[in-house]
Amino acid sequence: MMHVLKRAWADVFLPMWQRPKRLQVAALCYREVPSGKQVLLITSRDTGRWIVPKGWPIDGLDGAGAALQEAWEEAGVSKADIESDPIGFYGYDKRLDGGLSTPVNAQVYLTRVRNLEDQYPEVNHRKRQWFTPAQAAQLVDEPDLREILLSL
Repeated sequence: MMHVLKRAWADVFLPMWQRPKRLQVAALCYREVPSGKQVLLITSRDTGRWIVPKGWPIDGLDGAGAALQEAWEEAGVSKADIESDPIGFYGYDKRLDGGLSTPVNAQVYLTRVRNLEDQYPEVNHRKRQWFTPAQAAQLVDEPDLREILLSL
């Protein structure tokens, strides 16, 4: 019996637990103001915690293009200059429909916002607000994202 349990652990349960992290893309939206940089955070749809706009890769778009699309849909960023290479990564557990979660690595693209719209696809589902990088770092839950914010 013990052999069966060890085999089940090694062949079934351990691979599910150690599944590879999925990839998302994130836009770290910022603007320059006289006092320095400000970053744009939004609330998540489910828990209301502060996050950066992010989502799954989009067919036909590179990482930066997909991150910019998420910034539009989730935060109303209609005009921006986005870096083509990510400035960093952070990991977190993404809650899926049905209550399950999956580990995710988010590629973060620095995005200089030139225009925000008042009407955008998720305007009724999220709040958005500008913060200093230090304030934003205190509000997010993910340690690696916190470090990226503090590096601004």
